[in-house]
Amino acid sequence: MKNSVHEEPHHAVPYSTQSGLSSVDNALQLLHLISERRALRVAEAADDLGVARSTAHRLLTALRRQGFVTQDKPNGVYRPGRALLEIGLSAIGRVDIRHAARPVLEKLSEDTQETASLLLLEGDSVRFIDCVEGSRSVRVATRTGIVLPAHCTAGGKAILAALPPTDLGRRYPTRQLDTRTPNSIGTWSQLETELDGIRDLGYAVNFGEGESSISAVGMAIYDLIGYPLAAIAVAVPHSRLETVDQARQLAPMLVEAQLSVHDALNETV
Repeated sequence: MKNSVHEEPHHAVPYSTQSGLSSVDNALQLLHLISERRALRVAEAADDLGVARSTAHRLLTALRRQGFVTQDKPNGVYRPGRALLEIGLSAIGRVDIRHAARPVLEKLSEDTQETASLLLLEGDSVRFIDCVEGSRSVRVATRTGIVLPAHCTAGGKAILAALPPTDLGRRYPTRQLDTRTPNSIGTWSQLETELDGIRDLGYAVNFGEGESSISAVGMAIYDLIGYPLAAIAVAVPHSRLETVDQARQLAPMLVEAQLSVHDALNETV
């Protein structure tokens, strides 16, 4: 009986092709290691791949040139680069983050009676991609579609504070900041001080920095590899949110919302 499976003649793979495939396999393995560990040294890469350090260094250098990995300083550890992170974002998808966050925004708005928003970072700006208006008669209107300088918003500052230093620096190559109101942060040194404080607190506050009549509290939302994917924020008329103590009262509800969005994202992958 004839075998129904058609068998092609076997051809040996030329050595040069085998070598190329081996390099590709090693490069892909390095990307897995970088994603899992968030930081990788040349010596660690060489040991894990079972190759010479010079080979590991050559592969990491190639990945760095293409933006898949980055270094904080020469001869420093390698971390996930923008190209790798963008692939992660594409895998999750903006539609998914909006879908995952929508019920959370609704609950956050209901709990606070204020307007809850979801923001994405675009360069050195943020775009509001979804909002649920508060129930009070005097409230912040929906801001869906609005683009503002990231350093002038609570959600934007929360994302900036969570970025790797090299990514933050690339977004502000001239270190120049646009100001929208008298309360806006106007210098790079002021922004660095502000971001240090946000890292300590875990959330960001905006007192009339993007629009004089609006204050807000924001918190970063992280993707599945620990990169700040977006931010969630509560926007309040400035007359109702003027002090740090008032902002602190909203923080626990933002923490709950942050965890809920993260859990929802986990369920989609």
